[in-house]
Amino acid sequence: MPDRNVSEHHNPPQLRLGHLVFDTRTNSLGVVMDTGAYPGNGLYSLRPPRGGTEWDASPGDLRPATVTDRIRPSLAEVNARSSGGGSR
Repeated sequence: MPDRNVSEHHNPPQLRLGHLVFDTRTNSLGVVMDTGAYPGNGLYSLRPPRGGTEWDASPGDLRPATVTDRIRPSLAEVNARSSGGGSR
């Protein structure tokens, strides 16, 4: 049984269409739009959760998004607004 656990640890997670993932190369949150399952370059196509320009990512750079990954953009926006100065 220990061999089974070791091999599972080294296999990348299964990422599917619509899954929210974190791209460790770009430090970006993205939604899987194409899994790279078709013959070709093997890259995943991602887009920002709120829409925008898609980008390609290598499977080795992707992992499922954590709760921290999901709230980080909102926290950054709140922090930027609060440091903008004074009370309203």
